[in-house]
Amino acid sequence: MTDICQRWRWRRDSYRPAGEPIDPRRYGVEVVDESAARRFVVEHHYSASFPVARLCVGLHRAGAGLVGVAVFSVPMQPRSVTRHAGQAPAAGVELGRFVLLDEEPANAETWFLARAFRALRREKSGVRAVVSYSDPLPRTDEAGREVKPGHLGIIYRAFNGRLVGRSSARTLVLARDGRVVSGRTLSKIRNGERGAAAGYETLLQMGAPRRMPGEADAAWVSRALRDGPFRRLPHPGNLAYVWGLDEDARAALPPVVPFPPRHPART
Repeated sequence: MTDICQRWRWRRDSYRPAGEPIDPRRYGVEVVDESAARRFVVEHHYSASFPVARLCVGLHRAGAGLVGVAVFSVPMQPRSVTRHAGQAPAAGVELGRFVLLDEEPANAETWFLARAFRALRREKSGVRAVVSYSDPLPRTDEAGREVKPGHLGIIYRAFNGRLVGRSSARTLVLARDGRVVSGRTLSKIRNGERGAAAGYETLLQMGAPRRMPGEADAAWVSRALRDGPFRRLPHPGNLAYVWGLDEDARAALPPVVPFPPRHPART
């Protein structure tokens, strides 16, 4: 299906040739503390962000320590569990982050995923389905340089994920460097929620103007998006993959949809 597998280090992606064997004697998989998982994901994943976790599983290599993390998280849209997996929202999780360092062999992905799913079944018996998304739309900076390739979710297919459709279409707000301005961050600022101050600083770093004295939170967000160096990018929706964790859950999954044609997406 592909001849390369994506890896991460310090928020930059790299690629390993497919088919590299893993030596399982050198690896171990176990549930890890959320704080350790958060540090690893924020340090290495391009988004530098961490979802609301329900379970974190780590891949350890002898002599190297933590070299991969899988985060099973609360879906940003709980209804997506029902839409894509046919289950009540509480019975599903999202594979919200899956990060391996660049030196790990290609076959480490499915080897690790299988054991992470095993840990999920053991630790969260009420979870019956997993949803994950693959973003097929590449990102560029304002000069047109690609900063994030599109991804078709090849690893999910290799691990028998069922492609069942797309998430909702939307419009992304991009900073100069191609980073997406999180809609959740904007909502926190508008509503004065916990994390609003950190979100404000993030937008300032992206080039947003400073808040004027007495300016309401929602008014500042509107002005920042209007006057700041932000651009908008229509997005067709991420590809949605699902796994049922037992026979009944697999029977409830929606039918498979056709795999999209190849385009600039690389993995």
